Amino acid sequence: MTTPFSTVSKPNTIPLTLDRALNTQVMAIGDVLREKGWTVSTAESCTGGGIAFAFTSVAGSSDWFNQSWVTYSNKAKTQEISVNTETLEVHGAVSQQTVTEMALGVQKRCGANVVITVSGIAGPGGGSDSKPVGTVWFGFICGDDAFQVKQVFSGNRDEVRGQAVAFAINYVLKMLSAS
Repeated sequence: MTTPFSTVSKPNTIPLTLDRALNTQVMAIGDVLREKGWTVSTAESCTGGGIAFAFTSVAGSSDWFNQSWVTYSNKAKTQEISVNTETLEVHGAVSQQTVTEMALGVQKRCGANVVITVSGIAGPGGGSDSKPVGTVWFGFICGDDAFQVKQVFSGNRDEVRGQAVAFAINYVLKMLSAS
């Protein structure tokens, strides 16, 4: 019997490393969270766990990284982190309202002091006049403060996703520096 799938993998075929600048930012976030005794959790849609990957790329991140959800589908958003179906129907998955509910759902589920949520349109399809490809909404909770930020990135799917991960990490670092 033959199989269309290979059971042989080549080492180092997928680079599992961060660039130096992003790695430095993640280490700085970890230092602040460790000092405060805080944890961070994420719920990601278009970034597919990229933020969680970045956080767990740093040795010792188990001290401050709690957990993450990849809630790519609307069903996952409602079932896992309590986004209201009405919010998704009225505003869509890529909206300020949705990332706000995602953040509150994550915080309720795990009690993290810092929460990052992201939902966007990475492309190449799926965009519209009101929400073009590259539109990404972020929801953040830092202590008692909550923020939602919309960005429109350019580039292909991988570039939009990479920019979204970098933006989220940079924003969290700025929030922690201000707190």
